[in-house]
Amino acid sequence: MSLTCTEYLYSTSINTDSGFKNHCEIELITTFKNFPVRDMDMNVQIFIPCFIDQLYPSVAFNMVKVLQKAGCTVEYNTNQTCCGQPAFNAGFWGEAKDVCTKFINDFSGNDYIVAPSASCVGFVRNYYGKLFENSSLHKEVKRLGERLFEFSEFLVKILQIENFGASLYGKATYHDSCAGLRECRIKEEPRKLLSKVAGLELTEMLDVETCCGFGGTFAVKFEPISIAMADQKVTNALNTNAQYLISTDMSCLMHLDGYIKNKNANIQVMHLADVLASGW
Repeated sequence: MSLTCTEYLYSTSINTDSGFKNHCEIELITTFKNFPVRDMDMNVQIFIPCFIDQLYPSVAFNMVKVLQKAGCTVEYNTNQTCCGQPAFNAGFWGEAKDVCTKFINDFSGNDYIVAPSASCVGFVRNYYGKLFENSSLHKEVKRLGERLFEFSEFLVKILQIENFGASLYGKATYHDSCAGLRECRIKEEPRKLLSKVAGLELTEMLDVETCCGFGGTFAVKFEPISIAMADQKVTNALNTNAQYLISTDMSCLMHLDGYIKNKNANIQVMHLADVLASGW
């Protein structure tokens, strides 16, 4: 028997949607409640990006696992859909505004909102204000941006916890996503968390702040350039002799993993949430 995340978090009826909403195994319930780092007694809403929901649901579950170990009460609104970034970046601002309005309504309230994606967080923080400028939602959008955090910055800046008792033995290198570095100004937070993972040796790659080449629709519209940028990033990662290529953004890792598998390169991509949930 399996439970959806709706059942787990809210004890409601089974949800038959695909992705994150339909993959919550009953065994996770026991795991999530073990070994809290501290009694935070904090309610946290989570936003799960489209591609993680559909392609990498384990990242979402591991984020929940870590948040609950920190003592947070995690809430998942199954009505949530997309942050609106794909439509906005493609130039469909009217359609994007409709999706963004739904996001605002889905995440109303005063709780912190945590997402395993700097790309989505950066979009909400930096571009919602432009979409809703001089509108009745302007102040609400400002408050939303103040409550929304990328996973690593929430752990380090808000919860002020860096050690989760994780262990992963091997050598790793870290990729700074453009959204994390430039839109969310995240640099040290993931490195602080990784430095506390037992058995993990972190080595910086050359040109670590250079784009991986994904960029959403950029990878489709400018495929040769995108592939060349992925080649550069993977080559730099391999030159560190790392076994793991880690990032806060699964979109970057999805792009890089495609290149890695095509070239049969000997390196494994991992989201930060997967690393922090390892070994316990």
